[in-house]
Amino acid sequence: MVVADGFSYLESPRWHDGALWLSDFYTHQVVTVSGDGTVSTVVEVPGQPSGLGWLPDGRLLVVSMHDRKLMRVDDGRLVEHANLSQLADWHLNDIVVDDQGRAYVGNIGFDVHAGKPIKSTNLIRVDPDGSATIVAEDLVVPNGTVMTDDCRTLIVAQTFGQELTAFDVEPDGSLSNRRAWARFGEPAESDDLMTVLGGLRLAPDGICLDAEGLIWAADALGHRVVRVREGGEILEEISTGDDAVFACMLGGADGTTLFLCIAPSFNEQERTATREAKVLSCPVSVGRAGRP
Repeated sequence: MVVADGFSYLESPRWHDGALWLSDFYTHQVVTVSGDGTVSTVVEVPGQPSGLGWLPDGRLLVVSMHDRKLMRVDDGRLVEHANLSQLADWHLNDIVVDDQGRAYVGNIGFDVHAGKPIKSTNLIRVDPDGSATIVAEDLVVPNGTVMTDDCRTLIVAQTFGQELTAFDVEPDGSLSNRRAWARFGEPAESDDLMTVLGGLRLAPDGICLDAEGLIWAADALGHRVVRVREGGEILEEISTGDDAVFACMLGGADGTTLFLCIAPSFNEQERTATREAKVLSCPVSVGRAGRP
């Protein structure tokens, strides 16, 4: 079912305070969609919004992609929370925020729209005071990120690495015990973008965690979302037809609505000039879990 449409390109859906929150890349807006489909603008982010999360006191954190900053919304005003331009190799993307207000921020690593050679990159932790530390390296497009309710396990999607990668979260916020939570194919042996894209079996983008500890992952190249058990077994699959799906989130009144961010492509030039992106929804049997 179409929940709302007329967007440029949607990413980073979050269910929070009874509404779906989203970043519309090329209109540079963070928006909410209410239960009746009403769309409201929360804040404009000139540097292009992406990942969303909330501090313990309820203030919104939002990624500003192009200037590689993590921003904070204070009384409706966008202010700098942390400047990550010295740590991130390329534009920032998704985040997850733990119950202490520590944000874990990924970045694309290289200019994918220009077809530059693929490079691995890092995951950055931003503490509540805005200080930043690299907590994981050698990740190939660290993208959608989730954290368990107890904030003890973090799982990040390596989109071009064909892997969901898990870490233990230590009390000080550092990450340890890196492991493959689910692997969908072998790591790429080439740094040529088109060669790698042609060999991808499943490229996980946005992800969300359900109450049984399984992950829904958006597979943009496969035009589907899949529900995955630790170890890589795919238990369910939902096709999005002719459109690609780039992110997903569980929400709704009882947490059993799966929201999907779809668009014909992720090409920046195409999406900037069009308004073809949509939010779809479908019912599922198991509700949401994890950090919003």
